[in-house]
Amino acid sequence: MLAKITFLFKHTVFLKVLINKAVIQKSIAKIALAIAFSLFASASFAAPGASAPTKQDGEGEGPYERLILRAVTIVNGEGAPARGPVDIVIEKNRITNIVNVGNPGVPIKSNNRPILRDGDKEMLLPGYFVMPGFIDMHGHIGGSADNIPAEYVFKLWLGHGITTVREPGSFNGLDWVLDHAERSAKNTIVAPRIIPYLGFGMGSEKPIFTAKQARDWVKNAGKQGAKGIKFFGATPKVMEAALDEAKKQKLGTMMHHAQLNVMSMNALDSARLGLTTMEHWYGLPEALFEDQVIQNYPASYNYNNEQDRFSEAGKLWKQAAPYGSEKWNAVRDELIELDFTINPTMTIYQASRDLMRERNADWHDEYTLPTLWEFFKPSRYAHGSYWFDWTTDEEISWKENFKLWMQFLNDYKNHGGRVTTGSDSGYIYKIYGFGYISELELLREAGFNPYEVIQAATMNGAQALGMDDQIGSISIGKLADMVIIKENPLRNFKVLYGTGHYQLDENNQPTRKGGVDYTIKDGIVYDAKALLSDVRKMVEEAKK
Repeated sequence: MLAKITFLFKHTVFLKVLINKAVIQKSIAKIALAIAFSLFASASFAAPGASAPTKQDGEGEGPYERLILRAVTIVNGEGAPARGPVDIVIEKNRITNIVNVGNPGVPIKSNNRPILRDGDKEMLLPGYFVMPGFIDMHGHIGGSADNIPAEYVFKLWLGHGITTVREPGSFNGLDWVLDHAERSAKNTIVAPRIIPYLGFGMGSEKPIFTAKQARDWVKNAGKQGAKGIKFFGATPKVMEAALDEAKKQKLGTMMHHAQLNVMSMNALDSARLGLTTMEHWYGLPEALFEDQVIQNYPASYNYNNEQDRFSEAGKLWKQAAPYGSEKWNAVRDELIELDFTINPTMTIYQASRDLMRERNADWHDEYTLPTLWEFFKPSRYAHGSYWFDWTTDEEISWKENFKLWMQFLNDYKNHGGRVTTGSDSGYIYKIYGFGYISELELLREAGFNPYEVIQAATMNGAQALGMDDQIGSISIGKLADMVIIKENPLRNFKVLYGTGHYQLDENNQPTRKGGVDYTIKDGIVYDAKALLSDVRKMVEEAKK
């Protein structure tokens, strides 16, 4: 018999989970029931917002036959220290030369500079910092809130230097996402490069509970144009078949290890089967359990109660093996050996440890759409809205949770593990672009030095996507994807926020400095501050 359970789930308003009960012969006259969970058997998603409009005149310049960025300081994303002044030569959408043109504090050696030819474009940027375009490894074009315009999301991303986005699930519909991905590739819209993943089971008319069904679905997803699969959980036989087929089809894989299925498949289990990337942190503490096999749920716990779900999640890392223990080291080392990527998205849980800060962030007034703000309000119907009665003690639990989580991430990185940068914005008071910069700050808090943070935001993401030959670093031959900013981000990541960094000037007056100045994607130069001005106008108009 089929029992239908409705529950709130990540990235959707409601998902229906069909539980298939099968009778299994165990021994003489003894029968046990096995339950196979099939996700996405039926789903109700948010209504997509308006598609991105065709790029207008003045929205980005280029690509040029030849563009020279003059006298910049580069942070190449590969771990090398900053160096400059250098001139960077870009031909159409490729970096073709990087030339040392002198030393700091003394005049430029003009005899060594690339010569400006007829028809060339140059940008005079003495002292500006240039980094590879940022890669958001968990960026929904909308999420669960209704009617979020694609233009709003894209301009916030580009306005914060994000040039590539892995779309985890394509919940606005794969065709809708593929259309934007293709238009972005042709640069007919103002948008980052989009790598579309499809939520496992989406589009299936029946629950997926056999290995054959899993393989058939994965094959079809690849044929439809998906570049990867996002999993939430399934039975081991289904996961094994799906992951194996994804590898055969050369599709990327990512997984949110949902608590409903984590007992049968924690992060280490899935990595052993071939999963390449885990999202968030669910499934990792469970792999580190020593004195238990199941999370310590209180008797009153109900997964459908969002406050229960997030409150108890804040106590999970304390149940894991401690730092430096045999279990800790064994799990860490095996995941690294499996070339497993952790994409933590710490930023999306930041309100759990300081709700007031996130509700009152500087950017909400000018950059958060009214529809998105309405979605953020507490509601028992909305996923990620768990502020029914959030207490001091719950924030304290989450602060400790973050501390232990960060400890693992830093240790993982220090032993050669790959950590990337994703935001999961559109939930829990986080908006696009701003949430990504917050993730950079959190990686710094976790113990990553500034260069390691930039590497996580650029080269590590490119490697995880299998695109490190094209993007992820400022290197000759790679695509011209760049973040250009006057302020030094290595000193203070806050200067990357679109609202800038609040400080006192030399006249003792409060002021804001910073914000990305230019974002270059595929050789096209976007005025990042003009893009953010467009967003402010959209928000202002929406409030009328």
